[in-house]
Amino acid sequence: MKKIVMALSVGGLLFFLFAAAPASLFAQEYSLEDLSRIALTRSEKLRVAEENLTISEIGIDKARSFLLPRMTAFGGVTQYSEKILNEQGTLLQPESASFWGVRLDETFSLSGRELTALGISKQNVAKSQFDLTAIREDYLLRYVAAAYYDVLMARKNLEIADANLERLTKYREAAEKRLRIGEVTKTALLRAEGELSGAKSDRLQAQNGLELAMAVLASNVGIAGDFSLREVPPVEGEVPVLSFFQEQAFAARADLKSLEVQKQIAADQIKYAEGAFWPTVSVSGVYSVSDQYPPTASLNRDSIYGGVALNFPFFEGGLRKAELAEAKARERQAALYYEDMKKGIEIEVQTGYLDLVTQKGILLFLNDQLLFARDNYRAVARQFEFGLSNSLDVMDANTLLVSAERKVASAEYGYRLALLRIKKATGALLATVAATK
Repeated sequence: MKKIVMALSVGGLLFFLFAAAPASLFAQEYSLEDLSRIALTRSEKLRVAEENLTISEIGIDKARSFLLPRMTAFGGVTQYSEKILNEQGTLLQPESASFWGVRLDETFSLSGRELTALGISKQNVAKSQFDLTAIREDYLLRYVAAAYYDVLMARKNLEIADANLERLTKYREAAEKRLRIGEVTKTALLRAEGELSGAKSDRLQAQNGLELAMAVLASNVGIAGDFSLREVPPVEGEVPVLSFFQEQAFAARADLKSLEVQKQIAADQIKYAEGAFWPTVSVSGVYSVSDQYPPTASLNRDSIYGGVALNFPFFEGGLRKAELAEAKARERQAALYYEDMKKGIEIEVQTGYLDLVTQKGILLFLNDQLLFARDNYRAVARQFEFGLSNSLDVMDANTLLVSAERKVASAEYGYRLALLRIKKATGALLATVAATK
C-alpha cells in the first residue's frame, strides 16, 4: 500500500512539474532545412506561383480540345396561328412543327497549326516548372534563410548583451568595493552605474529585436506557437574557382532554362502564325429529325448527311502578316532576353563569389581580433581589481570586446548567408536547403 501511495505521489509531483514548466521547454525546434520544407508547403506566395503551373497544365487540355471534333445537339418547336391550305387543298402552313438533331464538326488547318499549339502548351508547362523552381529558390533565400539568420543574429546579440551586462555588473561591484576603501573616487562608481544602465537598455533592445525577428520568420515560413532554432555549422572547405561556379550556373539555373524554353516557344509561335496562310478544312456530319402537324406526304422525318468544306482566306486586311511579324519580333526579343540573362547571371555569380571569399577572410581576422579583445579585457579587469588601471581603461576594453563580439557574429552569419547566395546564384539552393518531393 505504501508503494502505491508513493508511486501516486511521485506521479502527481511529476505532473505538476511538467505543468509548471515554461512553454519554451516544449517548443518545436527547427533547422534551416526544416523551415525551408515547411515554407514550400505553407507559403501563400509560393502557392500562388504553383497555381501558375496548374494553369499552364490546363492549357494542354485546352490545346488538345481543338484536335477533337465538336458535337452539338439542336432542336426547336414552332406553333403557328392557324393551318393554311391552298385552293387545291394542299397544306401550306401546318399548325405546329418541330425538329431536333445532332451535329458533328471538325475543322483543322492543312499546316497542322493545331499540333503546333499543342506543342507550345506542353512547352509552357516546362517553362512554368522552371519558373516555379526559380521563385522557390528566391523565396527560400530572401524570406526564409535571411530571416533565419536574422533570428540567429538577434539571439547572438542578446547573448552578447547578457554577457556585457554580467561584466558591467561585476565591474560596478568592484568599483563600489574600491570606493569604500578609498582607492577610487565616486566618479568611477558613477561611470560604472551609467555604463550598467546603458547595458540594460541594450539588453532590452536586443530582446525586442529577437522577438520581432522570430515573428517575421514565423510569418514567412507559416508556423505558429513557440519554437526554437537549431544551428547546423556549414561544411568547411576550399572555395572553388570562379569559373566552376559560372559553369554550374549556366548548366543549372532554372530561370535561364525557362528562357531557353521561351526561345523555343517563340520559334514555334512563328510556325503557328505561318499556318494562318494555309487553307482550313471543315468536315461535318448531321443527323436531324423533323415533324409537323398535320403532316404532309412529302415530309422527310429524318435524314443523315455530311459535308466537306475548304476555306482559303485571300484578304483579311493584313492581319496574318502583322501576326507573323509580331511573332518574329517576339523571337528576337526572347533571344535578347536570354543573352541579357546570361550576362546578369555571370555578374551575380561573380558578386556572390567575391562576397563569399571576402566574408571568409573577414571572419578569420575578426576571430583573431575577438581573441585579443577577450584577453585584453581579462587583463585590464584584473589590473583594475589591484588598482593598476582606471575605469576608463576598463570601459575601453569592454567596448572593444563588445564590438569584436558583434562583428564576429555578423561576419559568421554573413558568411553562412553568402554560402547560400552562391548556391542560389548557381541554381543549387533548392536541392541543398530543402529536399523536395
